[in-house]
Amino acid sequence: MNFGARGVSAERVLRKMLPRGLFGRSLLIVLLPLVLLQAVALVLFYGGHLNELSRRLAGGVAGEAGFMIDEIDRAPDTRGLIIQETDKHFQFGTVFLKGEVLRHLPPPDAPGPVDTDLARALAVDLHRPFNVAWNANPGIIVINVQMPDGVLRIEVPRKRLYIGTFYLFLVWLIGSSLLLFGLAALFLRTQVRGIRRLAAAAEAFGMGRDSGPIRPEGAIEVRRAATAFNRMQERVRRFLAQRTTMLAGVSHDLRTPLTRLRLALAMLPQIPEGELADMNSDIEEMERLIGIYLNFARGEGGEQPAPTEMLPLLEDLCVAARRAGASISLTAEHQLTATLRAEAMRRALTNLIDNARRHGTHIWLSAHRTAETTVQIIIDDDGPGIPSAKRETLLKPFESNDPGGTGLGLAIAQDIIGAHGGSIRLLDRPSGGLRVAIELPA
Repeated sequence: MNFGARGVSAERVLRKMLPRGLFGRSLLIVLLPLVLLQAVALVLFYGGHLNELSRRLAGGVAGEAGFMIDEIDRAPDTRGLIIQETDKHFQFGTVFLKGEVLRHLPPPDAPGPVDTDLARALAVDLHRPFNVAWNANPGIIVINVQMPDGVLRIEVPRKRLYIGTFYLFLVWLIGSSLLLFGLAALFLRTQVRGIRRLAAAAEAFGMGRDSGPIRPEGAIEVRRAATAFNRMQERVRRFLAQRTTMLAGVSHDLRTPLTRLRLALAMLPQIPEGELADMNSDIEEMERLIGIYLNFARGEGGEQPAPTEMLPLLEDLCVAARRAGASISLTAEHQLTATLRAEAMRRALTNLIDNARRHGTHIWLSAHRTAETTVQIIIDDDGPGIPSAKRETLLKPFESNDPGGTGLGLAIAQDIIGAHGGSIRLLDRPSGGLRVAIELPA
């Protein structure tokens, strides 16, 4: 027998049944021992003390009813006097219904073992047909006994068969469990709230949504984690600010000599016109490459995410692509909104559309909501596509499928989309060509 596979299957089922969140699992850790403890206490009380008292009380009532019937059997002529005396001493209310016969009664709904114990004791003490009506009166239990000439109706106060402390015990058991569970839920919710806020702040910061430092709360370990996150967030902000300042200086330092070189070329008339045009073209290409490298290194800059309508953004991109000579069509849902750094996303999508324009004759751009919190943008082209073995490589910096390319277009797009918490995949277009599928959180 494969006990290992069976154990793994049981473990999977148990994992599916367990709550997935920390709050639910923590409550389960508190609740299970509490329920087991109360169950053990109830079994001990119910199975021992309560059962014993129930048997004794039921036996007492059955014995008194049996004594009265035995006395009536010995002296039938004094039945009325016997009923009067036993009612006075036993707290019964007895009526003889002459000529009546027993009727079938529904099963009792009495809680606990009382009904079974009373029926068993009556069967031993009466030696004749009987039934018990538990619901005839809220405070009364009626024992109907078949006599030779009628039915003896014995009304027994319900309190003679029930223990008041049993209900107090049940109230205490349930009430204490609910109180402890409520206190545990309140305490755990406070602890889990700090962890949830920390997770939400980390997720938002990773997507560039800087909401400032979070307030430490909860247990000391959670407070330490929140404080450490605030310090890390401040260090990352400082690093990004320093990097941006440094890159601005690099941009100035690189472009200044290029400008001087352009002016010097303009003051050299003896250079043939064709060679001068080539030199100016080389300088422009160097400036363009410097701009691309700086954009890649600078990343998102200081732009903050904001809710953005996708349709106007995509329409602007299509207009710019057509101006550059592309044949492009757009299909997008209305009122489709995502939280974006609009200019950064514009740069990423422009890179992807330019890449499709260089390799295909027509571009299909579409955007729709795939889930409540997810927006998908698809860029299709009818070009040669990219072999599946090279797709992951081309998403890395300085990896290009074109001989004269910089290898930064896809890398910049992936960097920007990843900073938004999204993903980019290079796929085969069903009708041939390349499909770029972008998933963004709404």
